[in-house]
Amino acid sequence: MADNNLPAKTGQGGQAGQSNALSQVGASVKAGGLELNDDERAALQDMTGLDKAVLLMLSLSEEDAAEVFRNLQPKQVQKLSMRMSSAGRFTQEQVNAVHKSFLTDITKHSNLGLGSSDFVRHALVAALGEDKANNLVEQITMGTGSRGLDSLKWMDARQVATIIQNEHPQIQTIVLSYLDPEQSAEILSQFPEPVRLDLIMRIATLEEVQPSALQELNEIMEKQFAGAAGSQTAKIGGLKSAADIMNFLDSSTETQLMNAIQSQDKEIGTQIEDLMFVFENLGDVDDRSIQTLLREVPSDTLQKALKGADDTLKEKFFKNMSSRAADSMKEDLASMGPTKISDVEGAQKEILNIAHKLADAGSIMLTRAGGNSDFV
Repeated sequence: MADNNLPAKTGQGGQAGQSNALSQVGASVKAGGLELNDDERAALQDMTGLDKAVLLMLSLSEEDAAEVFRNLQPKQVQKLSMRMSSAGRFTQEQVNAVHKSFLTDITKHSNLGLGSSDFVRHALVAALGEDKANNLVEQITMGTGSRGLDSLKWMDARQVATIIQNEHPQIQTIVLSYLDPEQSAEILSQFPEPVRLDLIMRIATLEEVQPSALQELNEIMEKQFAGAAGSQTAKIGGLKSAADIMNFLDSSTETQLMNAIQSQDKEIGTQIEDLMFVFENLGDVDDRSIQTLLREVPSDTLQKALKGADDTLKEKFFKNMSSRAADSMKEDLASMGPTKISDVEGAQKEILNIAHKLADAGSIMLTRAGGNSDFV
């Protein structure tokens, strides 16, 4: 593969870089249409969904990238901007493949070019404003906040755990219910086992929080971080919230906590378990959703995850791959040496996390045996 990278979009040279890159794609499309050649297909296969997103974001003007950032969740902005800031070279085949795929999906193109940390910062400023962007840039390397309860969304799990560890359990419960399940799971893991059990049981039985209580909690956060947060009300907590958080815990913590929940309240434990989605449940997911999931999962992660799967689930994945990819995966599995159970479970959790994010975006459907086939 050619090792070309595209012009950086910094200063006045950015527009010229975009025009030059756009001409390259235009010429490529005119010459061969949107059909990927063998080299491009190979290049695309080695890229994760995050890699593709980074390349596309770095292909946009700062204004367009800002619009995208505005529509992402805080954790997504953090993850994407961190990877963008550290992005290295992209081959010409990767650029062509990602752009052709993007053009095929949305039938329109964006300005092309690769950027730098300056581009990331300018885009964040345009999307979030100077103060908030500065906070995020600092948070990328150190970890800082925003405002009110929302400030916690921008923080590392350990930071949040430290902030709320001495608060009343009900405040801790509201915080964990308010944040995204993945972040809440990371925070919950920082607490001792008895505290985890108490909090997950409180989350499972929490349904609504009065506006005044939520506003008071916002004000407490504001005093710690300085600033004025708006009043937010929400129906938070409940069995689904508890199940979502449990889904993001590592396997050993999840099993330990579920056993404790079942011992304390079997009915609640069963209801939470019924709402959870485990790796084996992917066998009940439709083929199109599996195909979408496979495009986002790195091959080495899938290999580890399938190492601990039964033959039925393996076949579910194999039949949704190309014959070549399936044969290659079977060979890799056959020659794979002993693997730690923790590594297998970690890979399965990683795939489930990707599946949940795709489901939240409406890209796939997740169903359990005997469950409904609704979008989640």
